[in-house]
Amino acid sequence: MQDPSGKSGAKPLHNHGAFKNLYLAPCALNFVSEMFVDSHCHINFPDLASKLPEIFDLMTANQVSHALCIGVELEKFPDIRALAEAHSNVYASVGVHPDHEDCTEPTVEELVALADHPKVVAIGETGLDYFRLTGDLEWQRERFRTHIRAARTCGKPLVIHTRSAADDTLRIMREEQAGEAGGVMHCFTESLAVAEAAIELGFYISFSGIVTFKNAAALREVAASIPLERMLIETDAPYLAPVPHRGHINQPGFVKHVAEEIGRVRGLSVEAVGEATSQNFFRLFAAARP
Repeated sequence: MQDPSGKSGAKPLHNHGAFKNLYLAPCALNFVSEMFVDSHCHINFPDLASKLPEIFDLMTANQVSHALCIGVELEKFPDIRALAEAHSNVYASVGVHPDHEDCTEPTVEELVALADHPKVVAIGETGLDYFRLTGDLEWQRERFRTHIRAARTCGKPLVIHTRSAADDTLRIMREEQAGEAGGVMHCFTESLAVAEAAIELGFYISFSGIVTFKNAAALREVAASIPLERMLIETDAPYLAPVPHRGHINQPGFVKHVAEEIGRVRGLSVEAVGEATSQNFFRLFAAARP
């Protein structure tokens, strides 16, 4: 993801009036005792897979209890599934990233079959990316529809990537009734209006280390404005390391810095943000509940 632009010094918003009719059923998830969950990472990628003991040690030190390792190609899914099987606090998703061209094209049936595993809690990463790719991208839109149909079939939520494609992303979500499966808009960098539209469809909004970047004032306004009950935090590791680690290889243990920044702009303790976003994670990814 590219850093978002925004005017520095913008004041955060705390008016949740746009969501006054949003109702979330009470969810007794008191088993979530640890502070943070990284809802989106790629610890199977070489930069991280080569030092997993260090990765898990830092997670423990920084009170990061769980991590969701995200699928981007079917060819690499067995490695992700094996990681999840080997570690009780790691979960997996299955999907094909929207900007991966030279890989196996998934079918609904394949995705549903691969998702039929106790450690696979989501379908994705899927969505649309008009920034990295140009030209006729109808194949990308069809791939997105395939993932939504698979999620609706298997009853597991979607992990959605959108870049420079918000209008088409929301349109297809509506056309394919993505709200029946639910899910999360990962590494969110869009406007408050896009966040509102996704929330109305039943989706969560996930913030990455980008929210800590100096030029992300507009994104911080979104983080200050949406209901905390619809928020997740993530690293997207090994990418997008948050301040104070920007420029280094990211890892799940750094997700606490995302929570710190959200707490700062909302006037909340980091503990409150951690507890809420962890509860939200297990509410959304029901298959991950202990």
